[in-house]
Amino acid sequence: MRVLRLSTVEAFIVFDIDGDQVSGGGTRLAPDVTEAEVALLARAMTYKFAVLGRRMGGAKAGVRATTRERADAMRRYCEEIRPLVERRVFLTGADLGTSEADFAPLRGDAGATHPVLQLVDGVVFEDVVTGFGVAVAAEAAVGSLDGRSVAVEGFGKVGGAVAREVVRRGGRVVAVSTLAGCVHHPGGLDVDALWQARADHGDDLVHHVGLPVSPPAALFDVEAGVLVPGARTGAVDGARARTLGATAVVPAANVPYTKAGLDVLRARGIAAHADFVCNTGGVLGYQSAPTATPAEVLAGVESRIGELVRAAADHPDGPYAGACETAERFLATWLEPDALPAGPPLA
Repeated sequence: MRVLRLSTVEAFIVFDIDGDQVSGGGTRLAPDVTEAEVALLARAMTYKFAVLGRRMGGAKAGVRATTRERADAMRRYCEEIRPLVERRVFLTGADLGTSEADFAPLRGDAGATHPVLQLVDGVVFEDVVTGFGVAVAAEAAVGSLDGRSVAVEGFGKVGGAVAREVVRRGGRVVAVSTLAGCVHHPGGLDVDALWQARADHGDDLVHHVGLPVSPPAALFDVEAGVLVPGARTGAVDGARARTLGATAVVPAANVPYTKAGLDVLRARGIAAHADFVCNTGGVLGYQSAPTATPAEVLAGVESRIGELVRAAADHPDGPYAGACETAERFLATWLEPDALPAGPPLA
């Protein structure tokens, strides 16, 4: 693992694998983003590329800036990393705190035409594809979403896309949370109303849907068929896993588990699916042909994620272990033993 610290902006890139291979992953912006957090995210990208059979190293970047400083920080960041992008040393895009618009200087006219960078209902299609893929993973995990209850942490671009696709497949979104709180209704929330409230009020949407608002962490105790963790790393630790109200965990966020959390979930018989499988829709979208239609992109995502989730589910130690085994088997085909990652991405 190698850390490259930038000189013109308070930012850094963590490369999970040393070598001359292409590395890729998103850029996260937050005033408190740490190298340790970003290193975990880089490892998750290595495993994500590996389960897809791609000989790419995982990498992630962190930019320490506030929302107010974002425009200038991202301008300087893009200028400094341009040589890395042009040499295909580091391929990057939006993550927490950034948007595709921040990377426009790096894309050029050709990049802007790719289907995953187009707007759909005001949202970049990459976010739609990622959320769609998480819903596909949830359906593959439990067999069918028809009549199933789902709790979604976070109702931003990806979380909103997850919720919409869950409802389209016959499921009920019974709880959502944002930084401002959690709302819960066993009969199912009105996802279109939530979407509009998000547009009008941002994270405060939970205060504008006519329901009691609990602390954000209350989402994890909601009785639901599927829990979708969608925030920062390590949300499902040992303590939280002991009280979790779901029967399956299908992450939208990267690195949601600690080792203790996974151990508790396994002991309780709760299926913990791998984040680096469930949220791989965006990567699959970028792998699609530049001429692909949105429907063709989604069809490819559905086929691949469904296949990966079902294959991992058969592992005797659970789906997370199954996905790790698939990734590690592929990594061993092209990396020397001393270059292999020292274990899966756990917070």
